[in-house]
Amino acid sequence: MEGRSAGHLFGKTGILSDLTKALVERAQSAEMDVHLGEERVEQSLEGQNQSPNRRNGSSQKTVTTEIGAVVLDIPCDRNGTFDPLLIAKYQRRFPEFDRKIVSMYARGMTTREIQGHIEEIYGVEASPSLISAITDAVMDEVTAWQNRPLEPCYPV
Repeated sequence: MEGRSAGHLFGKTGILSDLTKALVERAQSAEMDVHLGEERVEQSLEGQNQSPNRRNGSSQKTVTTEIGAVVLDIPCDRNGTFDPLLIAKYQRRFPEFDRKIVSMYARGMTTREIQGHIEEIYGVEASPSLISAITDAVMDEVTAWQNRPLEPCYPV
């Protein structure tokens, strides 16, 4: 890393983005292996003589993460029964991304301020309606965080 900036590591096209992509894809591949194995066991227990379900390529999906947008190759199966757990079908944001929005909202930032902050830091356009939908979905959690007991002393 000598002679390189932090952008080479943490930027939108940095190595951290590639590492995130590789880890998520490997985890989803493992999920597919488990899914296919479970289906084979079910078929053998039921005595079905069908051809077993197997991998059928992949589809691309863009997911918003803490480090920006990452394009993932999501594995598919022939029967279309694979439902990933790490990043579920139709999910476009990594779970940590939602928590960060809730945290900023709970600290008193407006939806427009959060939108500007996310675009500035992550390079991702998040509409005010998306931010509102996320905060509305977890409003009980936000209220609980705002009403939590404070520590007696905070180091500065």
